[in-house]
Amino acid sequence: MNLSIYKRHYKATIRLGIPIILGQVGIIIVGFADNMMVGHHSTTELAAASFVNNFFNLAFIFGMGFSYGLTPVIGGLFADNRKATAGEVLKNSLLINFLVGITLSLCMLFLLLHIDLLKQPQELLPYILPYYTIQLFSVIFTMLFNSFKQFSDGTTDTLTPMWIILTSSLLNIIGNYILIFGKFGAPELGLTGAGISTLILISRIFTFLLFFLLFVRHPKYKDYLKGFRKGKINRSHLSNLARLGLPVGFLMGVETGSFSLSVIMMGWLGSMALAAHQIVIVITTLGFMIYYGIAAAVTIRVSTFKSRNDYSNIRVATFSGLHLILGTALIVMVVILFFRHQMGYLFTHEVSVTELVALLAFPVILYQLGDGLQILFSNALRGIADVKYMAYMALFCHFGLALPIGYLCGFIWKWGALGIWCGYPVSLTILGLILWRRFNILTNRSLQTGSRT
Repeated sequence: MNLSIYKRHYKATIRLGIPIILGQVGIIIVGFADNMMVGHHSTTELAAASFVNNFFNLAFIFGMGFSYGLTPVIGGLFADNRKATAGEVLKNSLLINFLVGITLSLCMLFLLLHIDLLKQPQELLPYILPYYTIQLFSVIFTMLFNSFKQFSDGTTDTLTPMWIILTSSLLNIIGNYILIFGKFGAPELGLTGAGISTLILISRIFTFLLFFLLFVRHPKYKDYLKGFRKGKINRSHLSNLARLGLPVGFLMGVETGSFSLSVIMMGWLGSMALAAHQIVIVITTLGFMIYYGIAAAVTIRVSTFKSRNDYSNIRVATFSGLHLILGTALIVMVVILFFRHQMGYLFTHEVSVTELVALLAFPVILYQLGDGLQILFSNALRGIADVKYMAYMALFCHFGLALPIGYLCGFIWKWGALGIWCGYPVSLTILGLILWRRFNILTNRSLQTGSRT
């Protein structure tokens, strides 16, 4: 490997990726703070949060994946300096994301109306119902913010979303503290207070409105705003965004869906298993968000090279991102291994929960490399607009491997909570290798047929 070839790609990917990672770190910090406060307020509320959050993560992450279809489109237009057209595409993205947000909210409402069928512990329902209801109102605002974030990423401006997310995260933590514990004269609302602060009053509405105001008032968006105002709702733009976004949303949705279904299985084991599951999910998000930040930067760079049919640089940019992700994954694995016995105490004083968290850390460690692989190559494929194949493979790996293996180990072989997590190292690693192979086939074929190097 010639490191001199990769050196400039490392720098470019890090320059774009660090603001995305820092924005994701802000989200992680809120997740940590939220779960720590809720866990110390009540272990039962932490278990209820685990149930609700994992189901809404399915909606949020599917929506985020769907909005990813905008990034390569904007990236290509930005590379060609077609700013007015990019503004028009953003307008169309806001409309289609709004419609997706309504659809997701209705789906989650249907689940709420039939929540008894999931047979969760009865003591959790008084906490689940109000928290779940609050979350319903946040999905649409999240989808609208996603449009602006992916638009900004596509123009290589990853700093603006970073500052908006970090500001929102700081306000979130303050609001959570006040409303969970009833400080400064506010009522003590516990988990419901966390929902009001994080999802309604601050995080979702605030980030969308702030980005919208910046877009219509800041001079750097002037050329985009002209296209936004004059552009029309265009069926070809809408269909292109749906064509690119649906498979990515499906890929991310089935992964999150498999975790959400594992929450149901955890609920069969009781509140303690649910609480431990939620803690481990928050911890493993640390690695995921960093991998995502690097991979998102790779998407931006790949989409720019794709507009020039420069497949040689597409490959180098992608594999430089792979090197960064694998190095990060090794660090995450070591941190989790050495601090597995202490991690649970950040969220609860229940000894049985913290011991289970330490046990669940082992499958989490095992799937870090596979998780990094599948995130990197799914984003590289997104950059070259090849999205359908990875959606099919994600369905196979998560529903054909992860869940059956988890059920087999957890209930047939009676390994309990540990067994439910055993499917993920297998499914994520196989998916990563499959997508790696797909990327190699497509890019090597394009090089051999005479694309510019």
